[in-house]
Amino acid sequence: MTAAGRIDLFLDMMAAERGASVNTLAAYRRDLEDYAGFLAGEGAGPDSATTDLVRGFLADCQSRGLKAASVARRLSAVRQLHRFLFSEGLVPDDPAAVLEGPKRARPLPKTLGLMDVDRLIAVSKEGIDDAARPPGERWRAARLNCLIELLYATGLRISELIALPVTAARRDQRFLVVTGKGGKERIVPLNDAAKDAMATYLALRDAAGLGPSKWLFPSSGESGHLTRQHVGRELKALAGAAGLPAAQLSPHVLRHAFASHLLQNGADLRSVQQLLGHSDIATTQIYTHVLDERLKGLVRDLHPLGDGG
Repeated sequence: MTAAGRIDLFLDMMAAERGASVNTLAAYRRDLEDYAGFLAGEGAGPDSATTDLVRGFLADCQSRGLKAASVARRLSAVRQLHRFLFSEGLVPDDPAAVLEGPKRARPLPKTLGLMDVDRLIAVSKEGIDDAARPPGERWRAARLNCLIELLYATGLRISELIALPVTAARRDQRFLVVTGKGGKERIVPLNDAAKDAMATYLALRDAAGLGPSKWLFPSSGESGHLTRQHVGRELKALAGAAGLPAAQLSPHVLRHAFASHLLQNGADLRSVQQLLGHSDIATTQIYTHVLDERLKGLVRDLHPLGDGG
């Protein structure tokens, strides 16, 4: 079978068995087509690749000036392709199994302090209760406040938040059932601030004369609900109004703030993993710096020989 055929087989498996998204599949295809092009230049293909050829591909990537993260991503795709071909009995061995990727430090996530979050929430509430303002302005302000409160209270991914049904805003709702990556469902608790923000937003939306919708955050766009880009733009504008750098605020930053502040206040890493919807706790371990600081503080303040003793 041709290299293109092998890649198609692998991507079909990723879509059917692992629920890979369209964007993920497109990224794998780009990396594997790059690999197949290199192999073709060496007179080989995925079925005849050797460990030395895979090493040669990595060296070629580095010679083209690709960053360590990009080389590591390509190696991950190549490894998974060869593992798949070997496990399916399509090739006699796995030439990439023994290789290690370039070392790369995981960057710490951008986050916000508690005072910054309090400031954002306070600014997002401005004008909501001003009866002199046009109804459209009031419900848009309430929508932004609702978005902020929900992002910070739940740690949802922005794709999960904008796709919430309007039934999520029931007054007696104590939890959200969220469909995350790969179609996996998880339960996320709701606090009173988020529930109140949703109730206020929906009341003002109804008062503005907007029609019913199955979405909590409807839009006239093709999807029927707000887009990630729209929410991102509103958050940038809010950051400016709150006196924060626009680059400092995004939906993902609020997700990181949710996780970091939970850990700072005593939550364990496993619980935060479940709330964030991470399938592997290794993903959640980007927050271990928060735990390290908390543990240092405990030793400093409570140990008999610590600085606070």
